[in-house]
Amino acid sequence: MNKSFSTPSSKLKGKNATEIDVNQPWELDNQAWWDWYVTLAEKDTKTINDTKSVRNFKSNKILSLHELKNELNTTYKLNLKQKKFFQENGFIKIKNMFTENAIFTLNRELSRIIIKGFSKRQMKDSRFLSLDMTWLNNELIKQFVLSPRIAKLISELLGVLSVRLYHDNILIKRPGCGRTPWHHDTHHFPLATQDVVTAWIPAHAIPESMGPLTFAKPIDAYKLVENIEFNKFNNSYDKNIIKIFKDKKIQTESGSFDIGEISFHHNLCFHSAGSNNTSNDRIVLANTYYADGAKVVKNPTMVSGDWKKFIPNTMPGEVAASQLNPVCWPIKGFK
Repeated sequence: MNKSFSTPSSKLKGKNATEIDVNQPWELDNQAWWDWYVTLAEKDTKTINDTKSVRNFKSNKILSLHELKNELNTTYKLNLKQKKFFQENGFIKIKNMFTENAIFTLNRELSRIIIKGFSKRQMKDSRFLSLDMTWLNNELIKQFVLSPRIAKLISELLGVLSVRLYHDNILIKRPGCGRTPWHHDTHHFPLATQDVVTAWIPAHAIPESMGPLTFAKPIDAYKLVENIEFNKFNNSYDKNIIKIFKDKKIQTESGSFDIGEISFHHNLCFHSAGSNNTSNDRIVLANTYYADGAKVVKNPTMVSGDWKKFIPNTMPGEVAASQLNPVCWPIKGFK
């Protein structure tokens, strides 16, 4: 990764700010990591102004935990066309993965968690906010995170028999928050495997004006930019990727998410997201899973944030199988 020096970012502290490269542990918490990471994005040139409300639920029924479990325990059958698309492009969006009632139930719970988790001052800023590991203390979120419906599908996309949880992440892109830079997740998750997938679950409909995910395709697009130096001090990495993708005519897929539609993206899939130009928070539950048996890389970097929070009591080079990384598929009693 990067060895070129630039002006230190005010968001970085300690060796993260003084060392030229990224080969040192992250020294702050994971919210501070996001505060730093979004500064690496080039300014959004595709501005869609839209201040109207987007939470257009037709139903406002909150499911009981029993009703929610029944839905989340129902497995989803992928077809060959979907599997082929994912293999070629490293991502897939699936409509009606969850019912509107399930998403409305998730929305109400995430909204409650966010109000409790952040101060009024924090919620006034146009920031990218994050809460992780919520599944440990919230039974409803746990049902989504450990859902056989999600985990079995991911095992099929990856072509592996068993998958574990890396972490859950509540992502809140506040009104006015800018772009998320182009990246893939290989360096974000310090796992010595290429069998990693994130399930991105919007808690409401996401129009283009709110900054849905944008994916580069095919998945091999990463090979065009793998030699670009990562600069932790400014947006040059993002700018260079934008230029190369444009010069090489790399296709990108971006578009709105309907209620109940979710996406799955591979750790090698380059993706980004636009600015939130609405008056509402963009709220997403993002859960990341990996093939059982994977080890922690030998030299995790600051780009992996506070990874020891997600894989406790595990040293670099050891198998990532802590008590916080349960096997999510296969599950006894399910097929």
